[in-house]
Amino acid sequence: MSLTMKILIGMIAGVIVGVVCNAVGNSFINETIIAGFLGMIGTMFVNALKMLVVPLVVFSLICGVTGIGDIKVLGRVGGKSFALYIMTTAIAIAIAITIALVVAPGAGFTMEGVDTSGITAKEAPTVWEVFANIVPTNPINAFAQGEMLQIIFYVIIVGVAALMLGERSKPFVEACEYMNELMMKIVGIVMAAAPYGVFALIAKTFTQQGIELFIPVIAYVATLTGALFLHLFVTLMLLLKLLSGLSPRTFMQKMRPAQIFAFSTASSNATIPVTLRAVTERLGANNSVASFTVPFGATINMDGTAIMQGVATVFLANVYGVDLGLGGYLTVIAMAVLASIGTAGVPGVGLVMLTMVLTQVGLPIEGIALILGVDRLMDMIRTAVNITGDAVVTMIVAKTENQIDMAVFENPNAGMDEESLDIDPAAEQRLKGAAEGHPHAQPAE
Repeated sequence: MSLTMKILIGMIAGVIVGVVCNAVGNSFINETIIAGFLGMIGTMFVNALKMLVVPLVVFSLICGVTGIGDIKVLGRVGGKSFALYIMTTAIAIAIAITIALVVAPGAGFTMEGVDTSGITAKEAPTVWEVFANIVPTNPINAFAQGEMLQIIFYVIIVGVAALMLGERSKPFVEACEYMNELMMKIVGIVMAAAPYGVFALIAKTFTQQGIELFIPVIAYVATLTGALFLHLFVTLMLLLKLLSGLSPRTFMQKMRPAQIFAFSTASSNATIPVTLRAVTERLGANNSVASFTVPFGATINMDGTAIMQGVATVFLANVYGVDLGLGGYLTVIAMAVLASIGTAGVPGVGLVMLTMVLTQVGLPIEGIALILGVDRLMDMIRTAVNITGDAVVTMIVAKTENQIDMAVFENPNAGMDEESLDIDPAAEQRLKGAAEGHPHAQPAE
């Protein structure tokens, strides 16, 4: 049974148990078993998610920066792709927050039975203070306190410095790559416990609240899906047309296999070989550009994840009755943009990054339980959005650098013989390693 099905079963079971316990109203069951034992399980799962944030950002981000391979690549092509990725992410989160504020999912819903007396939004700093405080005065203290904006800034500087040191940094980079892989395994271990954590958190919440809690979740799913589709079919296609002059219709037709693969795996990293093949053999981008922009985008371009963070933040703020204000939402935008750089392209990791966004604006982490049950489906959709954004930026950079074969782009049959998604595992690993500039990538046989 897939993890998705297990999480859905855990959510449904939690709803049933919670509703029954809420209706029965037995004090021993509600206080000892639900609030006590299941409350402990839920808290342990939430703490495990929070435990992953700092090391995941550190090693994922260092690997992303050093994966460029040559500091000179951070020139024209690197600068263009980085600016476009940041711009699309900022647009995505702004659209998400705007739509969420208009639709207002969770508005009018009060968390009865949950102590919200101490839940207030932190006093939002000015935009200038937000950016000034990105630079840490003491990196060790930033790590200890979990100041994610400062951690992200410091780790980027470390990655760039490692690139500048060249060959001397190879042992350090290899160690970071190993630690990044190790963190991915730990993410998998924690996510394996997700069905039980979801059951415990949902059962406790529904015991305290009742069946009415499901109503705002429906609004959340509808709002998030609408924001994702708007960004995919309108924002990204407009950017492609305006900045490159390429046909969005042709682009979408040729990207369909990669989008389907991304949807099925919910992993931007796993889709790297398919995305790279689509943009080079089907869309005509030169490999010199695509081999950098695609893996780079899989590391820092998380439009779909940023949209989820924006909608989820507005949703939970409405549910808990917290008014974040303009300053709070500007903070969310800044956090989501920078957090997307450190978000690894694996299933479920977006929730880990959501915890730091919620903490930054003073919302309770426990609210994640309300959306965790439906997150896998949302993760599949937003991964398809993520890799589409990677391909859009690749095509824009390739067109502006005159590194695109228009004959291939305009040929509907180009690359058709390579369109199958049944990639040999060994070849897939070699292709992915080559795309990432991995030092241990094996040559094609």
